[in-house]
Amino acid sequence: MTVNSSLIEAADAARTWLLEKAAPLWSARGRTPSGLFAERMTLAGEPDETYFRTFVQARHIYSFVQIGRLGWSGPWRDLVTETMELLLSRAKRRDGFFVHRMDADANPLDERADLYDQAFVLLALGTAAGALRQGAWLHEAETLLDRIESEWRHASGGFREGEIVDPRIRRQNPHMHLLEAFLAAEKVSDLYRFHDAARSIADLAEGKFIDAKSGALLEYFTDDLEPVAGAEGRIAEPGHCFEWAWLFEQLADRGWEAACSNSEGLTGFGRRYGIDAKRNVAINEVLTDGTVRDAKARLWPQTERLKAAVARFRRLGSEIEAREAAEAARGLQQYLDVSIPGLWHDKLREDGTWIEELAPGSSLYHISCAYAELVDVSHSMHKE
Repeated sequence: MTVNSSLIEAADAARTWLLEKAAPLWSARGRTPSGLFAERMTLAGEPDETYFRTFVQARHIYSFVQIGRLGWSGPWRDLVTETMELLLSRAKRRDGFFVHRMDADANPLDERADLYDQAFVLLALGTAAGALRQGAWLHEAETLLDRIESEWRHASGGFREGEIVDPRIRRQNPHMHLLEAFLAAEKVSDLYRFHDAARSIADLAEGKFIDAKSGALLEYFTDDLEPVAGAEGRIAEPGHCFEWAWLFEQLADRGWEAACSNSEGLTGFGRRYGIDAKRNVAINEVLTDGTVRDAKARLWPQTERLKAAVARFRRLGSEIEAREAAEAARGLQQYLDVSIPGLWHDKLREDGTWIEELAPGSSLYHISCAYAELVDVSHSMHKE
């Protein structure tokens, strides 16, 4: 079997899993009468209704838009519309920000606002607005961006993170998801402000978040966006290196020349120090000198490894990237090998055993995004 045929076979399996296993399960099991998707489930398929985080609901909206786009015949439009309207009516505060957590009846449990949560609401609004041609949702995205810019803009660049996390430590992560949301909104609208907002975050990453010496993406910063002191200031998560590489590949598609070199550096670092060949997984954390800090491997870095490879294959067309994408797909597949198809393991120990815990619904966003990228590139290969 050729490398390209392996990639096409992986894409076919990915689409089948999403549309025939994951979508039927997560669209129905644990969905509340109020219109919320399940937050998490046991591996026996039993939903946990302790709380429902706003960002998880936003991620589910994104996931079902992708699932619908790939051809699921189920009621994805109705599900997306119901949950989106619920967030807008029950999770939105009077000041325009969205609450952190709700109960099963969509009553607020934690009314604090967090930048990470707002980023995913923006992503859901932009993605769903484009898919369902809902201009009102795009207007809601603009309004939310107005609030973020007016209330949380930071003099040193980027944004403050709101009312939950320790304000003494600034993080790249919510900014990364803001960039993702801005690119999604730009794609479905004629609003140049999302283009400008995306470039602003990309420039911030290039100038502050990426370590010039190693090419790694740093995680934790002081108030003026200098790396924090000690080992924490040298932490790099390979999954985030790959995720930023995928975003820079999108910027390269939009004509930003520097994006390609940023993708090269991030991908190179992630592959050099962040892949455990024995388990075929991207591990959780290393330091900028390559020292392993956390050799466990969560599910989501596997999806980001796959997304980066697929995006780079789309641009470069190289056998190296095709092979890496196929390997990443195989690495991810082991997490999905559970008794009830459509669920997954989340954390793999260094010794190859699984941590027993509930399957987080938040991971469907990572999987659906990676698998959609894989299916899309497979379709383009069929056309050639």
